[in-house]
Amino acid sequence: MSALADFQNSIYLQGLGDVVPALPTDLTRLEGLAEGSLSARAFGYVAGAAGSEATARANRAAFDRWRIVPRMLRDVTHRDLSVDVLGTAMPSPVVLGPIGVLSIVHPEGELAVARAAAAEGVPMVLSTASSHNIEDVAEANGGGPRWYQLYWPKNRDLAVSFLERAKAAGYTALVVTLDTFTLAWRPRDLDQAYLPFLRGIGVANYVSDPVFQGMVGGPITDANRDQAILHWVANFGNPALTWDDLIFLREHWDGPIALKGIQHPDDARQAVDAGMDGVIVSNHGGRQVDGAVASLDALPGVVDAVRDQATVLFDSGIRTGSDIAKALALGAEAVLVARPYAYGLALAGEAGVQHVLRCLQAELELTLALSGFTRPDELNPEILVRG
Repeated sequence: MSALADFQNSIYLQGLGDVVPALPTDLTRLEGLAEGSLSARAFGYVAGAAGSEATARANRAAFDRWRIVPRMLRDVTHRDLSVDVLGTAMPSPVVLGPIGVLSIVHPEGELAVARAAAAEGVPMVLSTASSHNIEDVAEANGGGPRWYQLYWPKNRDLAVSFLERAKAAGYTALVVTLDTFTLAWRPRDLDQAYLPFLRGIGVANYVSDPVFQGMVGGPITDANRDQAILHWVANFGNPALTWDDLIFLREHWDGPIALKGIQHPDDARQAVDAGMDGVIVSNHGGRQVDGAVASLDALPGVVDAVRDQATVLFDSGIRTGSDIAKALALGAEAVLVARPYAYGLALAGEAGVQHVLRCLQAELELTLALSGFTRPDELNPEILVRG
């Protein structure tokens, strides 16, 4: 076994001393536990989705429609889950996706996530809407791999400043979220009348930015905090962006760029035509368009459209190692995990995030081995059937 699957053995060995895991190893149970430990506002913000939440349910149902067909008598003694994605070497095809305002679930928020990611060698994607700023998270991440996620603001100078800060702080790949230029209709948040940004949560990258400070007349203090929040509202997203604007990104970021929120094959082709390095098949975990196509259902069409022309990653609905195996079999080169690690963070801080990563990677390796495979690139649609 590799070190990843050995996590299972370590649990059983600790059991000889009557020590059991502090958190469930069935990660689907974390949501219920987190609901009991968080405020209704915080839990609703993380767990909620757009409208009737049909898209979030569809994401999970899509995984259940596929079944893995294990193959026998294949030498699976030596397994290696390591991959290289967007220029980043990683121990498995697992990335911690961007989640904003994480301080609402744990005071250390993204700092704890950064330390956990570094400890496991797993890339984290820092959200523009983080509770701690670009530089502080990079320091907490130390030598770990890290990517930066951009919510593209209306003010171009502010966008450039974000990119320059991220590059200077050692973030190597850029993830640009396309589907959230405005917030969707989210009843859980609306029923609580709760938007954390208006309370000054999740705006750390803005208030620490010299360009943003210049927009409000200087460093952010109690005297101009309300004005700063209004400037955040006015600049958060830009609905006027088009494919032609991607030239701007290439002018200001010299590393790999992946577009997040792609669901249609034609959009994937346009990303390639615009010189992007990757696309992330995602519906934002169901948080933006109620009734949208499940992310997993959109994946095969996008893979067929840009195969060998761009890196295809997957996001939305991952809860288990077998979920990851299914996404990889359908053509993703890696997956972004989000809510599970947020729940782990809420329940146990840094250790909770590490627990989630160890469980997912161990289960992924065991799923591959028990199905007759030793590497992620051996997976293909032929190992799946419709259930």
